[in-house]
Amino acid sequence: MPKIKSNSSALKRFKRTANGFKHKQSFTSHILTKKSTKRKRQLRAMHQVKASDKPLIVRMLPYV
Repeated sequence: MPKIKSNSSALKRFKRTANGFKHKQSFTSHILTKKSTKRKRQLRAMHQVKASDKPLIVRMLPYV
């Protein structure tokens, strides 16, 4: 059986952790003037992928 290709865009967006996957928050790249400092600071952190989305990511990244 041939190996399955990993989704290259998913490889760039998600990192494997012991408990699942982590991802960067959206809404951080532009139109930052109207966002509060607190909001921008909290968007910097990496967040865990929700349990409902985990099977989709595992399918896109079979060997990660």
